[in-house]
Amino acid sequence: MLNGLADWWDGVELWLAQAWFPVQFALVMVVLVPLCLLVAWLIDKLVERCARWLGTARDDEGPGGS
Repeated sequence: MLNGLADWWDGVELWLAQAWFPVQFALVMVVLVPLCLLVAWLIDKLVERCARWLGTARDDEGPGGS
């Protein structure tokens, strides 16, 4: 099973390496932009959760401090 997956991935990699540059760029952007946005969102949520656990969060106090 792993040999089949490795062979398939080698074919995809070879196809992508031989593709025209604008096609490569478009595919990378279609995959990486959403992936990077998801990772950034997850990091934001993780930092927010850690901040709430360690102390007050941004949303706990209003602009007047009350």
